[in-house]
Amino acid sequence: MASLLKAPSPLHNASPLSLPRTTISTTFQPLLPPRSKLRPWPLALKSSKTESFLTYLHEQFEDLQEVFVGKVKEEEPEKHQGPLLERWREIQGENKWKGLLEPMDPLLRREIIRYGEFAQACYDSFNFSTYSRYCGTCNYPMSSFFRALGMDDLGYEVSRYLYATSASNLRKFFRKSLHAQVWSQHANWIGYVSVATDPKVVKELGRRDILFAWRGTVTYLEWVEDVMDYQVKPNFGPDANVKVESGFLDLYNSKETACGFCSYSAREQVISETRRLMERYKDEGNELSITITGHSLGGALALLSAYDIAETGLNVLPDGRRVPITVFTFGSPRVGNRRFADRCDELGIHVLRVFNKHDKVPTVPGMIINEDVAVPDIVADIMPWSYSHVGVELELDHNVSPVVEAGLAIPARHNLELYLHLVNAYNGPKGGFKPAYKRDPALLNKSDTILKEKFHMPPCWRQDENKGLVRAQDGRWVVPERTSIDAHPPDTDHHLEQALKIAPGSSATTSASS
Repeated sequence: MASLLKAPSPLHNASPLSLPRTTISTTFQPLLPPRSKLRPWPLALKSSKTESFLTYLHEQFEDLQEVFVGKVKEEEPEKHQGPLLERWREIQGENKWKGLLEPMDPLLRREIIRYGEFAQACYDSFNFSTYSRYCGTCNYPMSSFFRALGMDDLGYEVSRYLYATSASNLRKFFRKSLHAQVWSQHANWIGYVSVATDPKVVKELGRRDILFAWRGTVTYLEWVEDVMDYQVKPNFGPDANVKVESGFLDLYNSKETACGFCSYSAREQVISETRRLMERYKDEGNELSITITGHSLGGALALLSAYDIAETGLNVLPDGRRVPITVFTFGSPRVGNRRFADRCDELGIHVLRVFNKHDKVPTVPGMIINEDVAVPDIVADIMPWSYSHVGVELELDHNVSPVVEAGLAIPARHNLELYLHLVNAYNGPKGGFKPAYKRDPALLNKSDTILKEKFHMPPCWRQDENKGLVRAQDGRWVVPERTSIDAHPPDTDHHLEQALKIAPGSSATTSASS
């Protein structure tokens, strides 16, 4: 069982992009060896009950093997549909994924899972422990982020960490340490920016990809209580009819000048880093893309930051070409009104919204007036509780999975690993459950209880060894000191100033304007 505590390793044949970060379903093999390798029972212990029990265990194991291993033939999108380098604009939503969802295009499926795992990395690296004075940080430095998570072979490097301040209105989104002496009284790590840097990966992608990944929350719906459910105009963009939820905008805009980690707002971090990376890679010869991903509240931040980048023109190259912006969200709440959704479309932002039909988070805010309720645009624009989802939707249903617990608890329906499990087997609303890749079902119980009990997988199994404690020289068990925590690049002010010059009238102020 020790193998369960290791980061999942990928299935690689020749290419880092040949498959998403799937794992061969061997997690359950240590529980019971193949029938041919069972040790013979002593004759005195043999009985019909014993043999029946062994038969039962084998049947359970073989059921899982049949679902995830025996009958899964891996898709080969490069062989059948052409390589990603030739189709990346289509896969990134240039044509709004027309004809790619039903049936699911193999390349698109792979990319949705890949970007979902970039979002999952935010959870796997975040320090949730209130017993640690480093609660609220990323557990790993930027230089070893992907390596620590077993993802270094994907060919991306982290260029910046993103922070937000608990001074915002969404206070229950934040994790706070019980210690008096903590790394920061105000900040929480909320995501990262990374870039495809491996030449082989850049070639296979067909472009250099700039990736933003936003952390959501695994504590189901606690933060929704902080959503004030009224809308305000963003402090960027010219359209006065564009309105977004005030709590999301406040989280995006708030900063605390006394703290080195949130002395810049999340917005200032986003636009300065976008400007820096665009400037760095604009003349190198490769095409560029901006991809933004997030789960839960992180999906809201993903959409808000995409709108900001596009509205301020940061994705426009000196020759006038626009770098495409694609957003993959998972279980995201609504962010703004109908005009906000329309404006995102006008700006050419490609949004694929993945959601579980039994998850309640995508239904808020705007449970009364939303995209499914027919009201005139003029009414929708002036009503502060009118919200609309953005982009193309991919609806999932956890009830089709044969390994997911019946009557799944409400919080578990929102779990990102469940989303990725379902995307892996999505074949349309009537397509049944047919996994495309051998994605390890043990991941479903990584941070929750989702697998059926008969598979005997412990819930919430992923944790640091000894919960992060180490043995000091004097024999005491302690939380190890950290030499440093990555803050902001020293040239942030310069690139922030340049970014704001691109969009005259845009403001990086700390509060939303009503």
